Amino acid sequence: MRTLIVVRHGKSDWAGDEPDRERPLAKRGLRQVPASGAWIAAHHPGVDLAVVSPARRAQQTWELVADALPEAPEVRTDDRVYAAWGRDLAALVRALPEAASTVALVGHNPGLEELVAELTGEGIELPTSAVAVITFAGDWSGAAHLETHGRPPA
Repeated sequence: MRTLIVVRHGKSDWAGDEPDRERPLAKRGLRQVPASGAWIAAHHPGVDLAVVSPARRAQQTWELVADALPEAPEVRTDDRVYAAWGRDLAALVRALPEAASTVALVGHNPGLEELVAELTGEGIELPTSAVAVITFAGDWSGAAHLETHGRPPA
């Protein structure tokens, strides 16, 4: 069995005039993301690999989540996660290494919501700092099931 932990980046700060990729987390994001990290650490502490969008807010989100984990996993910054459609993210997931049994994917909407629908057939909302957990029967291309989703309380 494989587990995919989908993490939407925390609320970003629109106050500056940075390009989209450079936009940081807002105070609310900095406050909410650690709760998501604590939830992941409590329910899925053995993350083997994190695949993270290159956007600054996604990178900051992963750093805050990783701070809560007992061990930091391998991290791959992947340009394909930024501004990706669900079907493209699904192809990325299906190509994940077999050696990784639990993977965190940190990215953006609407792609992440589309990914969940593409893999599981279930439409969900993923507000900022939200988490969705998808399990796969067998390998990364096996049947996928949405286990849970939501934003842990901050």
